[in-house]
Amino acid sequence: MHLIVRQQYLDELVELYGTPDIKVITGIRRSGKSVLLQEFISYLESLDDIINIVMINLQELEFDHLLEYHALHKYILDQYKEGMTNVLLIDEVQLCQQFERAINSIYTKRIYDIYITGSNAFLLSSDLATLFTGRTIEIKVFPFSFKEYLAYYEINENYDEAFDQYVRIGGMPGAYVYKNESRQYDYIKDVYSTILIRDLVEKYKIRNKQEFTNISEFMMDNIGNLLSPNNISKALKNNQSEITRKTVSKYIGYLENAFLFYEAKRYDLKGKKYLANNSKYYLCDSSFRYAINGTRNMDFGRVYENIIYLELLRRGYEVYVGKLYKKEVDFVAKKRDTQIYIQVSDNIADNKTFEREYSPLLAIKDAYPKMIIARTYHENYDYQGIQVIDIRRWLQE
Repeated sequence: MHLIVRQQYLDELVELYGTPDIKVITGIRRSGKSVLLQEFISYLESLDDIINIVMINLQELEFDHLLEYHALHKYILDQYKEGMTNVLLIDEVQLCQQFERAINSIYTKRIYDIYITGSNAFLLSSDLATLFTGRTIEIKVFPFSFKEYLAYYEINENYDEAFDQYVRIGGMPGAYVYKNESRQYDYIKDVYSTILIRDLVEKYKIRNKQEFTNISEFMMDNIGNLLSPNNISKALKNNQSEITRKTVSKYIGYLENAFLFYEAKRYDLKGKKYLANNSKYYLCDSSFRYAINGTRNMDFGRVYENIIYLELLRRGYEVYVGKLYKKEVDFVAKKRDTQIYIQVSDNIADNKTFEREYSPLLAIKDAYPKMIIARTYHENYDYQGIQVIDIRRWLQE
């Protein structure tokens, strides 16, 4: 399998090396967390420092005896070497029951620089403070970006054709080893099934698997639409399901915990406040939508929206759905003191479509940047202060 260095994430780990925090690497299954750890180990081995690297992959059979936290704790202490920089890396730490007790005990001793990975609710940033007694820093790993896709396949021409392929195949690196689209989607279906059944149905003891699956697939089909537990419940009831709003809300939480979906909350641009009712949900990778629901309805507009949402997260933005009176702005992206307003479209060649996209942006009176990202196939240009950018070019910036 061909590997590339994911420099953005590696740089984060290098920057944090030697800090006293517990470094927590999170992300969906098969997004490349294990490979990232190996890249970081290679970096550590290249240093002149005298380093003792203790690497534990709890998915490997040779570490099966460490799936109990007392055993894990003892093993880590036994591997410690006096007079050296001791670095502890644990892959898929959540497989050890009550792992946090072992990690907290090791942390309090201040003898290891600690890095752990995980792919479910135990390692969500909202739960880290309650899990660990020490300070934690989260490194969020996403599936491959378009730039990483180009690097993997060593593409340096025909970028538009490559982008069309990326839209269909997505960023799950494990799918890239297969030569045809059908095999790639089979792989993605397998990842999806593992997340739903092993990670979620078994963990949360969900009785009605079909009901849970229906919610996930309904959300896939409605990426970019405003959703709430209430309207999802009503939609499924029309299909002879009796699921309650409370159960839908709980199931959405599970899907977010597994990093399968991300919530984009609504933000009232006039009132400068977040709105509680209705959110948009985006997939961790658009390939899941095609692998599970099929490619008959490609719906490029929504998929482009999903791709841009994820790219904004990769670039460190907090992303919201903007509301201004009765108009909607696809994304309000915030980072520290900066803010960007973004409209996303498949094709703005039609004047009515173009007007629909730019009119909400022109209604915003502040001086923050405003842009329309669409499939224009052209160089960037300016329309009344709004940047109009081709999506492929924007992803390569």
